[in-house]
Amino acid sequence: MPNEEAPRADPWPARFGDRGHTDVRRIGAGVEGVVYRLGEGRVAKVWSGRPSAGFELTRRVYADIARHTLPFSTPEILDVEEHEGVLVTYERELPGVAMRADSAHADHERELPTQHTDALLAVLRGLASVPGTDAMRQLTVQGDDRPLWRDHDRFQNTLAALVGRAVARHGAALAVHVPDFDGGVERTQEALRSLPDAPVSAIHGDLVPPDIHIDAVGRPVAVLDFGFYTTAGDPAFEAAVTAAIWDMYGPYAEEHTAELTRLFAHELGYTSAALTAYQAAYALTTYDLFGLDDSDGHFRWCVEQLCRNAVFSA
Repeated sequence: MPNEEAPRADPWPARFGDRGHTDVRRIGAGVEGVVYRLGEGRVAKVWSGRPSAGFELTRRVYADIARHTLPFSTPEILDVEEHEGVLVTYERELPGVAMRADSAHADHERELPTQHTDALLAVLRGLASVPGTDAMRQLTVQGDDRPLWRDHDRFQNTLAALVGRAVARHGAALAVHVPDFDGGVERTQEALRSLPDAPVSAIHGDLVPPDIHIDAVGRPVAVLDFGFYTTAGDPAFEAAVTAAIWDMYGPYAEEHTAELTRLFAHELGYTSAALTAYQAAYALTTYDLFGLDDSDGHFRWCVEQLCRNAVFSA
C-alpha cells in the first residue's frame, strides 16, 4: 500500500491511542480499507464495508497460509473488534517495503527489471506450495454473493460458473464495448471447463506491486492484502492474473502482460491456453467492481483485455 498522510478529520489515531498505542501512523489505503502502524510490530486495519459476521473464516485462511514455511511472511490476525459498526483487525506488521508503486500512480519502465521478475517467480512458487484448504474454498470473491466452490469440485468449473454469475450482474454494460460479447463469454466458459485438472493451492488473486514487499536487495519478504480474490485454485490462475495486473495502466502495459505471461508459462510450466482462459475469466468477473462505463479505469482495462484475449475473441 502506498504511504500517505492521514486526513485531518481521521478519528482512528485517537481511537487507537485510547487503546494504549502512542505512536500511531496511517501507512496506506487500498480497496479493502486503511492500515495504521501501531508500533511494537503491530498494525491495525480498518475495513471498508466488511461486516464482522463470518470474519472468522478469513482468520482461518490466514492461519492456513501462515502455518507453512514460505520464503516470505504473510498476514496473521492477532485480534478482531467492531467499533461503531466498523470491523478492525489487529495484525502482525509485515517486513519490507512495497516492490514499487501501482501502475495507476507511476508508470512502469519499458524493460522489466530482472529483480522484479525473480521476485514474482519466487512469490508464485511459494503460494503454489500451499495446499488449498476447506476454509479457502468457503470464501467468496469480491462482487459475488456465494462461496466460490459451492456445488463444485473442480476449480475450472467454479470459475466458469462465476463468469456466468458476474455477467448476469451487469454484462449489458460490458457488451456495449466488446464485440460478440455473448459468444466470447460462451467461449471462455467452455475453455475453462475444458482445462485439465490441476493441483489446488492457495490463491492470493491480487498480486499488484504494492502487495509484495521486498528487502534491501530485492528479495520478497512479505505478501499482504489477501481477500480481494483469495480462494483455493489452480496456481496457473494466480500466474495468469499476476501477469495481467502487474502493470495495468502504464504505457507498456500490454507488452508487459505478454512478456510476463510467456515468462510464467516457461518457468512454471503452465500452458498458454490455461493462462489466456484465466485472464479472460478475471476480466469477466471483476469488470463491474469499481464502475460501469469507460470512465472507470478498471472497467476500461477489462474491455481492453477481452478485446485482445485469444480465447474470448477467437
